[in-house]
Amino acid sequence: MLNFHPLQLTDKQKLDIILSENNFRSSDLSFANLYSWSQRFNPELAIFEHTFFMRSNCSENDSCYMFPIGKLPINKSLNLMIENAKLRNLKFQIIGATREMWNILNEKIPNRFHFLPDRNSFEYIYLSQNLINLQGKKLQSKRNHINRFKIENPDWKYSKITTKIAVAKCLEMLLKWELSEHDRLEKSQQSEFLAVKKMLENFEILNLIIGGIYVNNNLVAFSIGEKLTNDTFVVHCEKAYSDINGAYSIINQQFIINEAKNFTFVNREEDLGIENLRKAKMSYYPEILLEKGVISEI
Repeated sequence: MLNFHPLQLTDKQKLDIILSENNFRSSDLSFANLYSWSQRFNPELAIFEHTFFMRSNCSENDSCYMFPIGKLPINKSLNLMIENAKLRNLKFQIIGATREMWNILNEKIPNRFHFLPDRNSFEYIYLSQNLINLQGKKLQSKRNHINRFKIENPDWKYSKITTKIAVAKCLEMLLKWELSEHDRLEKSQQSEFLAVKKMLENFEILNLIIGGIYVNNNLVAFSIGEKLTNDTFVVHCEKAYSDINGAYSIINQQFIINEAKNFTFVNREEDLGIENLRKAKMSYYPEILLEKGVISEI
C-alpha cells in the first residue's frame, strides 16, 4: 500500500536520489518544478521500494498520478497506483506522460490503457549549440535582436546570480513584471508568477542556477534552470522587460552559453496552449517536440 503525504522541501534529498537515475527529458521530473507549482496542484508523494509515486486531485472525480520512476517493475507500480485510486473511489489516470513512457507501459501491459496526447503540454527541446550559435536564415531575426540590444546597451553584462541580495533584485523585477503584464496574463501565467517566486525564495535549497542580464548595473532579464538529465538542461523560467529591445533574445542565448553549453539538449518546457508563447518557442525551431498526454484505462 502506498502512503502519500503532501510534498515538502524535506523530500528533496530522497527524491533527487531516485530522479538522478531518470533518463526521461520531461521537465515534470524535477523536484524544483513539482515543489514550486505545489500551490496549484497540491501534489502528494509516496516512496516505496526506491520508486517515486506522485498524485494530485485534478477534479472531484479524477485522481491524477505521474508515471512512476524507480526500481519497481512497471506492472507492480501500476497495480499499486490503481489500488490507491480505488480506495479513494476515484478514476485512475496518469497525466504528463511522454510517448516513451506510454510505449514502455503498453509493451509491458498491452491492451489495458490508451494514450491521449495533449498538445498544450508538449515540451520544447533544443540543441544547446543551436541556441548558442543561432546560425542560418531561420534564426537571423534572433541575431538581429541581440545585435540591436548590444548596440543600444553597450555597457550590458551577463552575471550568474548566487547571493540572496542579487536574488532579491530578481524578486523585485518579477513583481514589477507581473504588475506591468497582469492584465494581459492568462490564469496559467498568473500561477507561474507564484511558482517562480517560490523558486527564487528557495533557490539555495532547490539548488537552482540563476543568470541575469544587467544594463547600467540594473537587472533587465533573468533565467532560472538546472540539470534535468545527464544530457539535458531545463530552463524553468525566463523573464525580461518587454520594452527593452532584444532583452528576451539575449538572456535566452547568454544563459545557455554560460550555464548549459556542456549539455546536448535544452528543455524550455511547454507553452500551456498560450498562442504567443507557442509562437515564441516555435521560432527557435525545437529539435524535439516532446509529446505528452494522459494515460487512462480502456
